[in-house]
Amino acid sequence: MRIELYNAKYKELWDSFVDNSKNGTFLHKRDYMEYHSERFTDHSLLIFEEDGIVALLPANISENILYSHRGLTYGGLILSREIYQITVVEIFKEIRSYLATKNITEFYYKAIPAVYHKMAADEDLFAVFCLDGKLIDRKASSAIYQGDKLRINNSRRKGVKRAVNHGITLCSNVDPAPFWDILTGNLNSRFEVNPVHTLEEIESLRKSFPENIICHTAVCEGETVAGVLVYLTETCAHAQYTSASANGKKINAVDFLYDKLINEVYADKRWFDFGVSTEPYDCRVLNEGLINQKESFGARTIVYDTYEIKI
Repeated sequence: MRIELYNAKYKELWDSFVDNSKNGTFLHKRDYMEYHSERFTDHSLLIFEEDGIVALLPANISENILYSHRGLTYGGLILSREIYQITVVEIFKEIRSYLATKNITEFYYKAIPAVYHKMAADEDLFAVFCLDGKLIDRKASSAIYQGDKLRINNSRRKGVKRAVNHGITLCSNVDPAPFWDILTGNLNSRFEVNPVHTLEEIESLRKSFPENIICHTAVCEGETVAGVLVYLTETCAHAQYTSASANGKKINAVDFLYDKLINEVYADKRWFDFGVSTEPYDCRVLNEGLINQKESFGARTIVYDTYEIKI
């Protein structure tokens, strides 16, 4: 077994492996990882055995710490479909030995949530346990299993009906600019922050991944009143950004959008993931209003975990 530091000559091999892995998504492809390359010092790894590549680790380095790439919602070890548990344990031991030679003292490992797995793929979690990895961060997200959905509550059903009565229509795969104005305005006024992605970044990423990044909007009398930007993977539709204008809030435009996306547009996906509802300053604190909204659509909790491995 050998470990190689990623460089551009491996791009085609890297992307091809992600496509054929059992738990990789388009977020792990190099064109997504590198859209903000100036913010992070990449230290991604490729793991080879005699027969070829068996795993990838998207990662960045800062001082003496290796991180599952901090530019990604989830990082994790990307695994071949045929890999065995014993091999994954050996991979983590080899990574730890490799990091020791680089004077890295800690490894923060951000696991890929199971809703993104194409098949069983928790070998990494057992390996982290074997290396005495410590759970240091657990974010609560909310997801709907599309194969056995709970019914949305009465308030949401009334909201959908109200939106329909106002003549709202769904527009899909549209220019995100009008929605981004709503999103940015809401974030600025409520929290004095901007979206993680600029509009220019989202437009560039949409060009690179047109089948994976899709903007849906609710339109009323020609006006965009709400939107949801969806990140689409093989198993999951993930609501990356959601927001509504003042008018959209009055006429329950978000209720309408989610009802359409969950029950029509992405009904064939295994999961619909609303994203996390824990506060950024403390993962033990829930934004109760936010998670209640998601659960009212029938979603229930999945977790996004980060572990600390001492080198």
